[in-house]
Formats: sequence, C-alpha cells, structure tokens
Amino acid sequence: MADTNNGQDDLLYSYDSFGEKKKPADNNFLWWCSGAHQKLLKQFPSEHSKYSGLGAVLLATFVLATISAGCAVYTVFGNWLWTIAFAIIWGLIIFNFDRFLVSTMRKYGVSRRKQIMMALPRVALALLIGVVIARPLEMKIFEKEINVKMTKNLHDKIRLNDSLLAMEYKNQLSNADSERQRLLGRKLAIEDTLHNLRSAYLQEADGTGGSRQRGIENITRLKQDAFNLARDQFAPELLLLEQNMKSQENITDAAKASMEDKRKQFEQTAMANRGFLERNKALADLSAEEGSVFWASWLISLLIILIEIGPVLSKLMMPLGPYDVALAKEELLHMANEEGEIRKDKVERFERRKIYHEKQKEMSDTLAEKVVQLQQKNIDRELDKWERGEWEPEDHRASMDEVMRKIKSQYQFKEDDLL
Repeated sequence: MADTNNGQDDLLYSYDSFGEKKKPADNNFLWWCSGAHQKLLKQFPSEHSKYSGLGAVLLATFVLATISAGCAVYTVFGNWLWTIAFAIIWGLIIFNFDRFLVSTMRKYGVSRRKQIMMALPRVALALLIGVVIARPLEMKIFEKEINVKMTKNLHDKIRLNDSLLAMEYKNQLSNADSERQRLLGRKLAIEDTLHNLRSAYLQEADGTGGSRQRGIENITRLKQDAFNLARDQFAPELLLLEQNMKSQENITDAAKASMEDKRKQFEQTAMANRGFLERNKALADLSAEEGSVFWASWLISLLIILIEIGPVLSKLMMPLGPYDVALAKEELLHMANEEGEIRKDKVERFERRKIYHEKQKEMSDTLAEKVVQLQQKNIDRELDKWERGEWEPEDHRASMDEVMRKIKSQYQFKEDDLL
C-alpha cells in the first residue's frame, strides 16, 4: 500500500516541478518610476502591484508629454531631428516633475485632511502641466478639420487684405480714371467735330448734303479747307490728349501692379506663417462655431488632464500600507540617528569647552599662587634690606597679566594645547 502511494506521489505535479524559483530582480523599473524605496518595498509583496501601477501611470504621462511636445515642435520647425530631441527632453522634464510630486507625498502619521491640503499645490501644478500637454494632442487629433479651417481663414484674410488694398488705392485709381474719362470726352468731342466737317465737304462733293448740287467746286473746297484747318488746329491738342491718356493709363496700371504685388506678398507670408498659433486659432474657431467640436475637444482635454494628475490622485487615494509605515519608520530612525549625532557632537564640544575652562582656571590658579609666593619672597627680601638699612624702593612691579604673557611667550604655550 505504501508503495502504491509512493507511486501516486511520483505522478503528481506541483508548481515547483515546472522550474526552479527565480530570485526576484534587485531593481524594478516601474518601482523606480513611482519613486519608491525599492529595497524596502521588496519586503512587502502586497505593495508591489500598487507601486507598479503607480509607476505605469507615471510612465504614461511621460509618453503623453513626449508625443505632445513632438507634435508642437514639428508644427513649428518641421524638422524630425529637433522634434525627437526636444520631445524626449520635454517628456523627461514632465516625468521628473511628476515623480518628484509623487515621491514627496507621505501617508503615515498624516491626517486625510492634511494629505489633501498638501496635495492641492501638487494637483494645481499637475493640472497646469496637463493643460499644456493636452492642446498639441487635440490639434493632432483634429488635424484634418484644422487644415480645412486654416484654409478658410487664409481665404478670409486674403479677401480682407484685398478690400484694404482696394480702399488704399481707391482714390488714386478713381482720380486717374476720372481724368482719363475727361480727356477721352474731349478727344471724342474733337473727333466728332472733325468727323462732321469731313462729312460736310464729302457730302457737298457728291451732292448728298449741303446745297444738294453736285459739282459746285467752290463750296466743296471751302468746306474741305474748313476741315483741313480744323484738323491742323486740333492736331497738337489731340496729340497732347493721347499722351495724357497714356499717362493716366500708366498710373492705373502701376497702381494695379502694386496692388497685385502686395496681394501676392501677403498671400505668400500668410501661407508661410501657418504655424502653431494659426492651428491653435483654427481649433478655437472650430470650437466656437461647432458645439460637437467644442465638447469633443473639452472631453479630450479633460481625459489628458486626468491622466496627467493621475499619479498625484492615485497616491492620494492609495490606502495606508505596510510599506508606508516601514518607510516612515526608516525615515524617523534616520532622523533620530542624525539628531543623536548632532546632540552627541554638541555634548562633545561642551565637554571640550568645559575641560578647556577647567585647565585655564587651574593654570591661572597655579600662576597666581606662584606670583603670590614670588611677591611674598620679594617683600621679605625688601624688608630684610630695610632692616639692614639697604632698602631702595623699586619703581615698578610686573602685574600678574604681564607675568602670564611672559611665561606663555617664553615656553611657547598655547591655550589649545590644553585640549
């Protein structure tokens, strides 16, 4: 029976039979993204998934910031090298901001109200970052509609510029045209006069007009002479009228050419300046004109902003766990050790100072005693001289301070040597 059980046990598989247990890696990228203390976090398996998720949210904000910056920079410069470089740098800046905001939030020993108050500046900063990130992404999402709106705005600008140019050259063109019409009227009047005179002598010659008698040479010659005289008289004026009309036509052509040059220059400038600001204005115009675009843009912005403030909100909503307690304990112990070292250093300095003062007092007492003995010896010697009648008073006696300074200089004594 025992052999049978042993045989059955050999046929059973366990989880360990599929392979050896692998030692967990020393580093976890998502934990690092979340700003967690990795060595401490490894001790609490129940916390691993929370901080892995938090790191993934932070990584998502990095990706969004990178894409957003790339869209904005490519719209401005149109160069992929600059776009990739700036997008990565901007994404890292936003990632480090978010990682800093999350890693500095503490939960253990802090009330919920205080946590919310501490999180408000972080939420405000994350909200601002979210708004900055959201706009380029919205512009990329509505790119086709924005292109159509930009074309319409461009045409509106060109029409407005054309109307302004027309107003600018209106007086010049009107004056030139009025003068030309006046000159043309005078020319037509002269030509009509000459035509009537010519018709009169021709009709007189063939008998269809005038006297109605053909072959009256004198009358015909008189009318012909009248025509020739009028033609000769009006010839200089007609020539001058032609020149003046040509001059007015040149003025009109020059004004129209100038208008066309300015119009083309404005159109080229407007086409070349279709950058980020123009696209942003086009999106704003679309939002103002169409409610569907407004709500879609608003919801997309809200979604991106929520993703951006997601790390802070996630950290705020996360329940207190053993990792938070252990982290607070380690920080408190570290602070206590540092405070203990500071106190120990203060005590040591106080003791050294105390020993220094004691040594100084001891030395002062010793020197004072020696000085008293010397003074007593000198007094006795002077008294003996006085008794013998040999006494001569000394003019000066060194004070104790002078004696101490002399001793210190003679023996090269330093006060620090007492320590």
